[in-house]
Amino acid sequence: MSFIKMLIGLPIVIIVLIFAFVNNDLVTFNLWPFYLEITVSQSVAIIFLVLFGYIYGKFNSWLSYSPVRKALRQQKKENKKLNKEQQKLSEKVTDLEGNISNLREEAKDAKAAAKDAEDAAKAAEKAKNRVELKNKIKSWFSFGKK
Repeated sequence: MSFIKMLIGLPIVIIVLIFAFVNNDLVTFNLWPFYLEITVSQSVAIIFLVLFGYIYGKFNSWLSYSPVRKALRQQKKENKKLNKEQQKLSEKVTDLEGNISNLREEAKDAKAAAKDAEDAAKAAEKAKNRVELKNKIKSWFSFGKK
């Protein structure tokens, strides 16, 4: 972009300078409301007026973009605020992920404990059934002893 600006601006500056220095006659400017007359070289007047126009254009451009700059400042503030909120939320997410992994491990441990308890209950049931079977067998064989 700056190359294009230079490509366009440099020839214009050269043309204005050549035009200014070719016209060396004296010019009288009448500043009407103040009754003031200024006599200067036409080349000085041309260069002054071109520089004044350039500076005026830059200033006008700067003023016209002030709402855009204000909106950008507000967006930067909002972005900072949202970044802070995002950091807080990402910390919460990592904490919750840690909690989830802990709960999964606890659930696995609880399942293992439940399975162990179930196995123990089955073993106790088998033992009870064996004892009952032994008692039945003893009662069959002790039928005649009484």
